[in-house]
Amino acid sequence: MNVSILAVLIIAFLAGIGGVVDEWEVHQPIIACTLVGVALGHPLVGVTLGASLQLITLGWMNIGTVVGPDPALAAVVTAWWVAGPAHLPVALGVILALPLAWVGQWITRGMRQLIIPVVNQADQAAAVGNLRRINHLQLLCAGLQGLRTLLPAALLMLLPAAWLQTGYQTLPDVLRGGFRVAAGMLVVVSFALVINTMATRQLWPFFFLGFALATDQHLSLIALGIIGVGLAVLYLGWHGNSGAGPTTGAATPTSATDDDLDRELDDL
Repeated sequence: MNVSILAVLIIAFLAGIGGVVDEWEVHQPIIACTLVGVALGHPLVGVTLGASLQLITLGWMNIGTVVGPDPALAAVVTAWWVAGPAHLPVALGVILALPLAWVGQWITRGMRQLIIPVVNQADQAAAVGNLRRINHLQLLCAGLQGLRTLLPAALLMLLPAAWLQTGYQTLPDVLRGGFRVAAGMLVVVSFALVINTMATRQLWPFFFLGFALATDQHLSLIALGIIGVGLAVLYLGWHGNSGAGPTTGAATPTSATDDDLDRELDDL
């Protein structure tokens, strides 16, 4: 268990960095929850929770100086509560992720204000061409962003599993059912965003095919993922070959399908 705890803390640190770097995408719930589930020996539970949270966080983004809710803290802590010793239901984990994301939002806003003096020092180092100092300050800022997720996650992980289980068992059945319904309804808006993005003639078949395949109870999430990747590869290969024409000295014009897709994406 000590190794699992250490692995979860490392994941929390990397998720905190990924929340501002936006390069590794470790802070995304589908990745963070899956990694925590693997570290705790329950990868399927982590994937299930991560998939549910990922649908909710589709509309969470930072725009300019507006900082959105933080999915890193929410993903790591709820994955620990659901796949860890407490074994809370996935639906309750989805509900608990929302206040945790709000707390993480305030923490990351405060951290961004605290590192302003460090950024000013980096500007001064850039003025004199001191690249080594810029690199050190960059690593310092990244480390602070990792700690702003690691420390709160470590504190919340100290909560005894018996307390969480007792608190959940004391809830009335009506409230538990309400949590399950609310967790399912939270993804409606995100589904609407996905549908709005996929509202093209080229992508609608894959949308309906995914729902059809999901009705087969014999297919696991891994199998569905493999089928999705295979269909994407086939589509990209077919789409690339359909636009290929006879090679001449002049560049071949783009196909009408590409033009329609570009126009539809621009209208979104």
